[in-house]
Amino acid sequence: MPQYFIVYKPFNVLSQFTSQEGKPTLKDFFSVPADVYPVGRLDFDSEGLLVLTNDKQLNHRLLDPKFAHEREYWVQVDGLIDEAALQHLRSGVTIKVDGKPYTTRRCQVERFAGEPEVPVRDPPIRYRAHIPTSWIKMILQEGKNRQVRKMTAGAGFPTLRLIRHRIGNISLAGLQPGGMREITNFPF
Repeated sequence: MPQYFIVYKPFNVLSQFTSQEGKPTLKDFFSVPADVYPVGRLDFDSEGLLVLTNDKQLNHRLLDPKFAHEREYWVQVDGLIDEAALQHLRSGVTIKVDGKPYTTRRCQVERFAGEPEVPVRDPPIRYRAHIPTSWIKMILQEGKNRQVRKMTAGAGFPTLRLIRHRIGNISLAGLQPGGMREITNFPF
């Protein structure tokens, strides 16, 4: 029987259940049946929504680019991002994928008016009194390796903190880092 778990992967945790070089893994935070695994991944230095399941069809639907579901990221960038950079992100940024140039698809990008309500990160983002930061929301329908970080850097505003907030209709709402909830089915 398919099982579905929504988890908030903490910062500096591998998106897998087996350790490499002694780094913390999902096993250190979440207790799930042995046949349950993460669908996709988040980088060690990223945090946020991961889906854990034993449903191989869901795995295919979430990872195959032809299904083009939305992935929403909340991103803290270095500096006060301007409209030109936001437009650059929206229209596509040329990044390197497997050593080759790749232009990202058009996406939705908007600046938060202030800092969104997010959990405090441990360890915190560096603080520099005279260098401001901005928060943006990015909604993509593709997921290349380290794509969001490469895009913001390509637009001149490197990523400081990256939180995947939503996949399709499932969000982090109500979860804190290390939190998990089970759902009975995955709504698409």
